[in-house]
Amino acid sequence: MIKHYLPNVDWLIMWQETKNTLYMTGISVLATFILGTLLGLILFLTSSGNLWENKFVNTIISAIVNIFRSIPFIILIVLLIPLTTFIVGTMIGEDAALPSLIIGAAPFYARMVEIGLREIDKGVIEAARSMGATTGTIIWKVLLPESMPALISGITVTAIALVGYTAMAGAIGAGGLGNLAYNYGFQRNQNDVTLIATVIILIIVFVIQFIGDSITSKLDKR
Repeated sequence: MIKHYLPNVDWLIMWQETKNTLYMTGISVLATFILGTLLGLILFLTSSGNLWENKFVNTIISAIVNIFRSIPFIILIVLLIPLTTFIVGTMIGEDAALPSLIIGAAPFYARMVEIGLREIDKGVIEAARSMGATTGTIIWKVLLPESMPALISGITVTAIALVGYTAMAGAIGAGGLGNLAYNYGFQRNQNDVTLIATVIILIIVFVIQFIGDSITSKLDKR
């Protein structure tokens, strides 16, 4: 019955490309969370009135973040081909997509981190400073715990964006469901392949959103 309505769908290939999409998304989300949190912390701490106030450093980091989050992802992939080839050794495949995914998403997430940190009551930070807390203690005991609901909410949004990025990367040979939908669904006019790939991507997005919302609601003390 299924074969009758979906004659072109090879479920083994579909499963393999689903795993490739999950692999690219998982690795890039983890790296984006680490790198984006680091960049966001630097942006916050070096801004006016904060612990590491430094206008020069803040301006440079802010400019880098703004530049990379403004470049359309499909163009960023092309621009980063030399870097990708240098790091991975090839511009084709799932691993080759990772540098572009991470560099494309980390600046976007860094701004979310900065916004989340700015929402923290400055009185809490001042209280910690008045008790002699070091910068490291303030970061690990105040800033990150207090902003964690916003950080999780932000990485959820970023993860969903990364699923879309993997589909675009797949269209130029990175593998995954985007590659399957483009090479089989579009180029060979196999609409059933495109349909199933799209449905699976939607399921992945819904699962990510559900997990992110659940964690955020548990962490939010308000």
